[in-house]
Amino acid sequence: MKKLLTVFVVFALAGAAFAATAKIAKKKAEPAKQTAEFIIVESEDYDAGKEDPQLTLGISQFLGMEPKVTKVPVSEAKKDPKLAEMNYSFLPLYIVKKTDAIREKLSQHIQYGVAIEKDEFIALPRQTRQGVLPEKEAKPGVLELFVMSQCPYGAMAENKVIEAQKAGKLPEGKDIRVRYIVNYSDKDGFSSLHGSAEWEEDIRQLLIAKYYPKKFWKYLEIRNKDYRSSRWDKAMEEAGINSKKIMKKFDTEGVELLKEEAKYTQEYGVNASPSFLWEGKVVLDFGGVAEIEGFEFMNPAAPAANGQPAAPAGSC
Repeated sequence: MKKLLTVFVVFALAGAAFAATAKIAKKKAEPAKQTAEFIIVESEDYDAGKEDPQLTLGISQFLGMEPKVTKVPVSEAKKDPKLAEMNYSFLPLYIVKKTDAIREKLSQHIQYGVAIEKDEFIALPRQTRQGVLPEKEAKPGVLELFVMSQCPYGAMAENKVIEAQKAGKLPEGKDIRVRYIVNYSDKDGFSSLHGSAEWEEDIRQLLIAKYYPKKFWKYLEIRNKDYRSSRWDKAMEEAGINSKKIMKKFDTEGVELLKEEAKYTQEYGVNASPSFLWEGKVVLDFGGVAEIEGFEFMNPAAPAANGQPAAPAGSC
């Protein structure tokens, strides 16, 4: 019995060795990866509209191919007859040369409109969270902060602004405006990620910003300590705001103001809280906005003014 066991072990080891050799041989015999030819159309004015190397790598890995990248300024792309009909409303624009293998990989993306098929290329629009909107009207010196009023990361961004106000660190000649991320349809009305309490709070804040602009940030400072509390009236009272005046306009003017916000956020394609729109042209995340001169205080990794450690960066 012992002898049989010894023979079995020898054969098992020999089999494992052959298997390992076969795997090595198979690995050596694998063909080289195919190449995916990318054209990345970039902004000539803002870094946020240039290639994201991590995204290039991610798309290549999804395709199972090696990337070959050509970067093209948008002004040149528009002059190229093969590229002139592409939609350059958001940069960078990722374009991949079409092959049968690539088309098969992206067939569902094409079906659902995530990828746009052309004769020789497949375009992958708006793949980056940061980017440039070259066709939008410029708003010099204006930073728009898009939030959901009950998103912890949105409140964190607002608190960064409040801390900078108190410390006298807001850049001169710059205007910071809060915008609200919400969905609206005539059939279903408003909807927001954190429920009806969130879009109702959006309305109250819009009305406060209009009728009590000097007390708006004070209200946010108080409200953000417990932004999901149902006692918003106490926050208004502490900020010196007449809650009855605000609520009298809630179902009329307030609703219309929030409809405009829904339309505005859809127009700019913003759906993550917080997001930032710089000068009407550049969509940025938390890290990106901190790179603008004068807005370094927005860095989410920086400790709060009260000495508390920085909160983790993220979005709703």
